[in-house]
Amino acid sequence: MNEDLEYAGFWVRVGAALIDTILISLIIWPVMTAVYGTDYWTADKLIQGPLDFLVSWVLPAVAVILFWLARQATPGKMAVAARIVDAKSGATPTTAQFVIRYLGYYVAMLPLFIGILWVAFDPRKQGWHDKMAGTVVVRRKRGATAPVRFG
Repeated sequence: MNEDLEYAGFWVRVGAALIDTILISLIIWPVMTAVYGTDYWTADKLIQGPLDFLVSWVLPAVAVILFWLARQATPGKMAVAARIVDAKSGATPTTAQFVIRYLGYYVAMLPLFIGILWVAFDPRKQGWHDKMAGTVVVRRKRGATAPVRFG
């Protein structure tokens, strides 16, 4: 148990996700509008072309995983002083864990975002993506959630 840390709760993580969404949108919106025009935002197709796939899907995945590898957090998580650690040891997760965690977001969102909402009810504040990857999100103790237990 680490008395100095607590699990980052649901609303803290929602705030971090909103920050990350705004930041990535500031990059994606102008590029997609410049390339595909304003009709891009009302099109029926999920992917409008190769650049759309690269900028909207590949770039965010690479950026998120690189941030996780470098800082154990995205800018949003850094803004709320949270970081991702291995659930058993508290150490930095492996690259494989980070990739599984990222892909796990898609699994967690498929059934009406239940795997994401799981964070609100789980004692360790793990979403399905965290459980799949063996990670937890922690921050310095502020009294909001239970102290972190590793192992």
